[in-house]
Amino acid sequence: MKRVLEYIWPVVGLLAVCASIYLLYREFRGESVGPAVWADLKAIPPRRYALAGLATLAAYAALAWYDRIALIHLHVRHISWVFISLCSFTTYALSHNIGASVFSGAMVRYRAYTSKGLSATEIAILVALCSFTFGLGTVLLGGLVLTLEPEQLARLHGLLPGVLTNTTMARIIGFVCLAFVVLYVIGSALRLRPLVIGGFRLEYPRLQVTVRQLCAGPLELLGAAGIIYFALPEANNPGFFVVLGVFLASFTAALASNAPGGLGVFEFFFIKAMPGVPQFEVLAALLVFRLFYLLIPLCFAIVVVILFERRRLSEVIHAHHEEHAHHAHASSQEQLQAGKTGTDA
Repeated sequence: MKRVLEYIWPVVGLLAVCASIYLLYREFRGESVGPAVWADLKAIPPRRYALAGLATLAAYAALAWYDRIALIHLHVRHISWVFISLCSFTTYALSHNIGASVFSGAMVRYRAYTSKGLSATEIAILVALCSFTFGLGTVLLGGLVLTLEPEQLARLHGLLPGVLTNTTMARIIGFVCLAFVVLYVIGSALRLRPLVIGGFRLEYPRLQVTVRQLCAGPLELLGAAGIIYFALPEANNPGFFVVLGVFLASFTAALASNAPGGLGVFEFFFIKAMPGVPQFEVLAALLVFRLFYLLIPLCFAIVVVILFERRRLSEVIHAHHEEHAHHAHASSQEQLQAGKTGTDA
């Protein structure tokens, strides 16, 4: 069954991309998309491009913090921040673009962290805790948005079942999300036994780790949403809290679709949930997001992977040459010893 799902999920993701692109085509049919979006991109002031860049750095710094938190949980402190940052940056830059189901971040982390002495089990725990930190941040921010401004879920009316988009249900969902976070913190503080739900096993980390998770998870999402917020025009900007709520909903839908990089799905949900902002301006902001958060990091990540693998290959070749030289030296010593023995005889 597992092998069947490995083939089915990529197909589901591809279908989601095709369907979303078709829906976007219908949305913009008959419009001169290219010139209009290009004009909106040029209209974004350099200052706001700079702020979007800083938001990107904040998001990727938080992602590096994910790995650091997981290593603290594992009591691993001998790995430098520079190595952790490069490993985390490469992992997320690749998985964000290619899709977690096609290219798991565990593969990059395994190659990197085994070189630092971590076992496969430790790396599996690290990957799981990083994923949970992201999920915890999403639940926390989503709970706050739905509790404080439950009417935001109405923006997805027609995209979600009606029962989920009314104010009362939205606030209930928000309270449930916040209650989950509170229970997780209590479980961590009291060091309760692992929570097992079906095949899911939740190990409560130490409270100092949990506090870091509650900071790092939201920081990454705030930075990512900030890219779009700064790329939107000031005149029609609905405010950061609205952009954050729409971002969380769209990003969750993109992840659920299994589409590589959320391509098409993320854009469709975001545009439909922002009816008060001209569509071309929203599309331009989303292109800035893809450029800053996905494409530019991907280019750097490919360079990092090439340099890392080149270094590893060089180390393997050097070790092989040293081993060969050691064997040759040992062999010559044995021959000399044998010759000496024969002479003495």
